[in-house]
Amino acid sequence: MGEARVHSSIGSIQTACDVDDATWELATNRSALLRPLAEAECSNALEVRYVAQRLGLSVQHTYRLIKKLREEKTTSALIPHARGPRLGSRRLSDAVERLIMEVVKKSYLQREKPTLTRVYRHLCEACRAVDRKPPSMKALRARINAIDLKKQVRRREGPAVAEAHFHQIKGSLETTRPLEIVQIDHTKVDLILVDDVTRCSIGRPWLTLVLDVHTRMVLGFLLSLEAPSATSVALAVAQAVLPKDTWRAERLIEHSWPTAGLPTCIHVDNGAEFHSRAFERGCAQHGVEIVYRPPVTPRYGGHIERLMGTLMGRIQCLPGTTFSNVQVRGDYASEARACLSFREFERILALEVLGPYHNEVHRSLGCTPVARWVEATQGISLRHPVDEQGFLLDFMPFQERVVRRDGVRLFNIQYQDGALAHLLGRPGTKMRVKYDPRNLSAVFVELSDGDHIRVPYADLRRAPITLWEHREAVRTLRQEGRRSIDEHAIFSAIVTQRAILDEARGRNRQARRKTVRREVAHALTPEPVPAEGQITEEDDARIALPPPGATSGVEIW
Repeated sequence: MGEARVHSSIGSIQTACDVDDATWELATNRSALLRPLAEAECSNALEVRYVAQRLGLSVQHTYRLIKKLREEKTTSALIPHARGPRLGSRRLSDAVERLIMEVVKKSYLQREKPTLTRVYRHLCEACRAVDRKPPSMKALRARINAIDLKKQVRRREGPAVAEAHFHQIKGSLETTRPLEIVQIDHTKVDLILVDDVTRCSIGRPWLTLVLDVHTRMVLGFLLSLEAPSATSVALAVAQAVLPKDTWRAERLIEHSWPTAGLPTCIHVDNGAEFHSRAFERGCAQHGVEIVYRPPVTPRYGGHIERLMGTLMGRIQCLPGTTFSNVQVRGDYASEARACLSFREFERILALEVLGPYHNEVHRSLGCTPVARWVEATQGISLRHPVDEQGFLLDFMPFQERVVRRDGVRLFNIQYQDGALAHLLGRPGTKMRVKYDPRNLSAVFVELSDGDHIRVPYADLRRAPITLWEHREAVRTLRQEGRRSIDEHAIFSAIVTQRAILDEARGRNRQARRKTVRREVAHALTPEPVPAEGQITEEDDARIALPPPGATSGVEIW
């Protein structure tokens, strides 16, 4: 009885919201006169007749309204209804009603998401099969609309979509200090970039962002012309953790970027790059906890998702934007109006983050992110890597190889250095050999104490190549029917490919994109530093030592 009363009350409230002001005022006037009679234990006939005259109703109608008010106890019960069938009432036979619900279940509530017209066709066929007159399309639509919306979405779109649309968000991430929780995510930038030389389109870049939840400071970011990978995560984490003064100076950026230090916990999604051995081992090496979001639940990364949306909204003001979708873009010629190169856009993005975003009052904080960082870091000690130069290597991808007398072989390329001599006394022992996909001119053998030995090409005449170029060369050689592929063939194929790309640079967007990837990698990718005591005089003369954080904002493979 109580449950029925609750449902009746809810239905009355909904009715009250739907009626116009004049009808609601009529119900209110009725309530003022009838409520004393409804609340009385026994109605006085004279009083009922007097109220009926004032309301302009018959005595019988007045008694019915008093009874209804006693049962529902709400003013909505006194709203006059139009003549004819009540809203929601059904006049179809039980057999047809069962047919409708059966067709809706078997045809409409399916992952293929058939149209209403197709479902109605199935319903007509089902009715004719049992010699019944098909109902109208309006009747079918009414039955479907009466089904719980969450159930419809779950059956037609899937549980994950239903969860995303209808799950209540309870609370938020609570932090007490900077770097307690850091979020990392990727997005494809809504902007087309151009080649430095030809100023022709090379497509859209990827952006990797690192955000501190407590202060909303951007700890680091990385632009790339390749999809997210373990290397892009390593570079973004390195920039977030290490000081960024040299990085800013190289790009002529005067705005301060005071963030640096190891996070306590990193929140990431379930992308393959976050499940790589390199990322998991690098975090474990430095005592950083990894927390993975539940699959298909972007709300758990709400802070960085909102930041991505904010930055994309500002980027859409730049020439060459693709906007958020085709409808918004309209007839805007994104490729024709593109004019920013990779390096130019990187600097613009850095100025946008370090300028307006860090210095505008954040609605959730009540102050600017940079002010929150300065205030929150006063009087506390943040963790920093002991070896800043080797920090990036701890996150680089690796393979296990045995060190032999002729050195180490990786990607069918031979690497050799005299510093490997003391490792030859461990026959059959596999060592972790780390590599930078942007520059395969040297690999790094990890020692038991965590230090690394830099091992260059065995043939120092070889030019630096990227892993991407290496894979393209091997694929080309395989297509030519080569069964065995040696080091000489790989480098010869890469030289030929580079010549073809340089020639096609002005004609083909894919060629321009590949050329820019190679140029960015070679121009801005310093080689990671060997362990202390492993730098020979020849090495010292041949390579320049990179400053902390200098490898973070460059193209990756």
